[in-house]
This record gives sequence, C-alpha cells and structure tokens, in this order.
Amino acid sequence: MSGVDARQLWLRFEPYHDVTYFTPESRAATDALGCKGGWMGYFGMRAAPLGAASPELATAVFYNFAPRMVRRALPDAWAVASPAEYLRVRLAGADGALRRLLGSVDTSQIAEAASLARRAALAAPVAGRPLAAANRSLPWPIEPHLALWHACTILREARGDGHVAALVAAGIGPCQALALYAREHSLDPAYMRTARGWTVEEWEAVADLPGDLPAVERATDAAALDPWKALGAVGTSRFIDLMTPLALRIASANEAMRVNPMALDPVRELAVPGWNT
Repeated sequence: MSGVDARQLWLRFEPYHDVTYFTPESRAATDALGCKGGWMGYFGMRAAPLGAASPELATAVFYNFAPRMVRRALPDAWAVASPAEYLRVRLAGADGALRRLLGSVDTSQIAEAASLARRAALAAPVAGRPLAAANRSLPWPIEPHLALWHACTILREARGDGHVAALVAAGIGPCQALALYAREHSLDPAYMRTARGWTVEEWEAVADLPGDLPAVERATDAAALDPWKALGAVGTSRFIDLMTPLALRIASANEAMRVNPMALDPVRELAVPGWNT
C-alpha cells in the first residue's frame, strides 16, 4: 500500500506494548510472583507464550541478547512459576500500567483503536514468525484497552520476527547488529553492550564489521506492511490518528523507557503541534 510508513506505525504501537515489561506495575507483578530481578520477569513474561522455553530457544527468537544473559533467567524462571502464571501477571501489569499512564481506559477512542488494531493484528503474517504466532494463539482480552494491548503485542512481535529474518538473511549476527545499530543511531556502545549482556571482547570482535543496516531496516519495514494493507488506507489513517496521543502520553510519562536500546523516542519523533499531556 503506497504512502504507508511502517516505522511511523511502529512508533505508535510500540510504546503501548512496552508497558508489558518496562513499568513499575510490571516489575511489581513479577516480583510478587517470586522472580529474582527484573530480567527474570522479562524473559519469563516474553517467552511464556512459547511455553516453558529453553534458554536456547529464547536466545534464538529474541536474537540480540547474549546467551549467558538469557541463561541467568531461564530455565530458572519456570521453577518460580508456570508460563500460564507469567501470562497472568504480564496482563495484570499491563492493565495497571495503562490505567495509570492513560488516566482513563474506558473511552470510545480506545475501543475504536482496539477494533482497528485487532483487524491489523489478525492480518499479520505468522509463518516463520514464532513470537507473533505464539502471542496470536492466546485468548483475546475482553476490555478494550487490553484488547488493544494484545493487538499491539502481536504487531510488535510480528515486526520483530521479520527484523530477525532480515538480519539473518543479511548475515548480521546478534552482537554485530547491536554494534551497527549503536553506530547508526549514535547510541552509547557501552550501554548497548551492557543492556544485552555482551562482553567487551565480544563487542570489539564485531564492532568494525561491515553491514548494511539501513537495507535491513528497509526489509523489516517492507515485511511489516501486510497488516496495514488489510486494514486499508482509511483504517490505517484512523489508527494513526487514534494511537498518536496514546503513544505520546505513554512515552512522556513512562520514566522506565527514557533510554532504551531501540532508540525509541516517540515524544520527539511524533511531536504534534499543540499536543500536551
């Protein structure tokens, strides 16, 4: 569909999805479950749709985390609680975070956005996309703000799976991808390395390797267009209009996402004249 900017759409649904992991409500929910640290909660909640995933499987599908970082959380997370329990608490954490960040979740705008997002998410391709497929197999929440969250999660993981496929096709490994991304977006290499668990030696071994990351990102965007083709130009435009204030409100209030390895800054990139929180 001509004229659709997949990155601009990502900027609108990613902040809504990110409350899943990076909010005080999320951390409190996994701490109450018995997790030892925030990363155990993250890996448990994100991997839970796959079942009791092994560290090898989680490392493969999450892609840019160092294997040792994943092994510190898995499989121990499954001794703390079952995947079903992680799914329960991640929904509860997202619910609490969205209610705090949005102020009101019972609005016609959120209900309309949820309806559009669900149509888009159900059109997202899942072949070769394990995280998208696993999340789409889960029951849909009834409340509109959580149905919107679930749709955003499917859309986010479908895009992420496609990004991994593009990196693999380009021959760009996990640590190398982070190094290229840090260089491309002027991110602190030490922060990026530490955020994903790589050693200095591992980082330096790939830091100067070539790689056409812009081509990978173009391929990622192209592979992420199917949901919006299904939604059509009018539906996609309406989704953008509805999600922009939600993404801005969440991003401006979510302190835990001020700095992140995705170089995600909706407050700057989605700035709308006259908008305020």
